[in-house]
Amino acid sequence: MEWLDILELIEVGENETTEFKRGYDRRSVGKAVCAFANTYGGVVILGVEDGSQEIVGVSENNEQLQERLTSFLQSGCSTPVNARLGCHEDPRGWVHWIEVPKQRGFEPLYYDGRVWVRRARSSVEPSAQERQELFNVFGYVLTEERTIQAASPVDIDIQVFRSYLNTLGLDTESEPQPSDEEDLHTRGVVKEIGGKWYATLYGVLAFGKTPQSYPQTSSFWIECVAYEGNDRSSSVLQVSEAKGRLNEQIDRAVGWFKSLARFETYHGLVREDRLLLPLPAMREAVVNSVVHRDYAITGSMVLLEVFRNCIVVTSPGTLPNHMSTESVRAGAHPRSRNELMANFVLDSGYMERRGRVWPLMRKAMREFNGTEPELSQNRDNKFVRVIFHQGDSKG
Repeated sequence: MEWLDILELIEVGENETTEFKRGYDRRSVGKAVCAFANTYGGVVILGVEDGSQEIVGVSENNEQLQERLTSFLQSGCSTPVNARLGCHEDPRGWVHWIEVPKQRGFEPLYYDGRVWVRRARSSVEPSAQERQELFNVFGYVLTEERTIQAASPVDIDIQVFRSYLNTLGLDTESEPQPSDEEDLHTRGVVKEIGGKWYATLYGVLAFGKTPQSYPQTSSFWIECVAYEGNDRSSSVLQVSEAKGRLNEQIDRAVGWFKSLARFETYHGLVREDRLLLPLPAMREAVVNSVVHRDYAITGSMVLLEVFRNCIVVTSPGTLPNHMSTESVRAGAHPRSRNELMANFVLDSGYMERRGRVWPLMRKAMREFNGTEPELSQNRDNKFVRVIFHQGDSKG
């Protein structure tokens, strides 16, 4: 862009593709550059008053500012930004501009560990739905082995990782020991890209310090809801968010379920309080919903819903690797979408021998109240659902 083009933009004022800054503030400029790159492209103009559109000039030395802007475009965001810089000395002072093109790569651009998009005159973080649409536009497919650009080895709880190795019977004390990066890399927890180490999705969810703190992982948890009636139109009695690492999500969801009201059964004159569902069946359903969900669907949580007449566990995605509901019911050998996660929960004692999940749930429900659990999948809306019916319990 030439100076006359910039003057025209100043006259029009700020909008979805133009933003004014009085001076250079790294954070505000960074958000704007990232947002423009992820949306339609745009121009950040420095040395212009926001409200009055008056040229005030930038107080910083011209050459030094150009160097700082060049450095920021190379290393300030998750990947280098292919933007053009320009400047002009107006009688009122120097005006600088950054012409940011619409950027398309294998994933959106990040600044300060976050995704930013343009909404009217503001640079904002996208909603869950907007974020999913943005990832789809970029063709981003998140798998357990894909790296999380904002997560590094320091974001992995190394003590939790070593504790897991101990459960595998591995010696983590005797010397010599591999370096932490080598150990984490061998187990698929981190990957090296361009000379830098990044945590994988598996690493973040199994061993991360704050698993839901990244844009890609913010919806990877279990939403627990109890309703008064038989459907979602009835009053909500209780809501809980089961967040944390994979094992913590499972423990918190099952713990929440155990805290719900129980019903009474009698053996002669002796009263016995029983859970709404046999715990092994509930646990297996929750474990499998977390392990086998499709993590490429980034805007949806696993749902654990308790209604008056049934309990429903819904997992984003379809059954993995072209499995059918019939093959699952028959106890066919599973073909996991997330092999590392499946092995993690199995080794940690959260999962029965693979291929035994559905037979175990059927047996538990038959003995509990004589009903059969239901399994269905919706390939259009992409979810798998298990329904446990609240029949009369056998006392």
